[in-house]
Amino acid sequence: MDEIPLAERALIPFDDQDRLPREDFLVLSGEALLIIEGEERPLRQWDFVHCPPKTQHVIVGAGDGPCTVFAVGALEHHTVRLPDGTLDGAPDWGAYTVDEAALRHGAGVEEETTDAEQAYARFPEPEPTRYRDGWLPG
Repeated sequence: MDEIPLAERALIPFDDQDRLPREDFLVLSGEALLIIEGEERPLRQWDFVHCPPKTQHVIVGAGDGPCTVFAVGALEHHTVRLPDGTLDGAPDWGAYTVDEAALRHGAGVEEETTDAEQAYARFPEPEPTRYRDGWLPG
């Protein structure tokens, strides 16, 4: 389980296969845009999204301030790059797929790939951070 503070145009893309568990997302604060199966859906605090296996989805930070999304799922079957540069994992886990709506929001890949490193190459490396006062209401 991860709490992922989303900066504007943050990227969380997945395209799951049958053997992968579903994924769930809860907007804890702020606003986001869900792009699911090519359709755009606005999200705000306390909106919950359930994505069954094989659901193409991306969540993009939206609005004027930060957005925090609680994400629950398992990526154990994804292909990962090992320290020596080789790929390891299940080659059929799914893919980072091309989606025109996601591309319009700067959150998509131009060419389908199963390589997360390739899909995220244009984004800065994530930096772990502690919770900051004001990220959540109240």
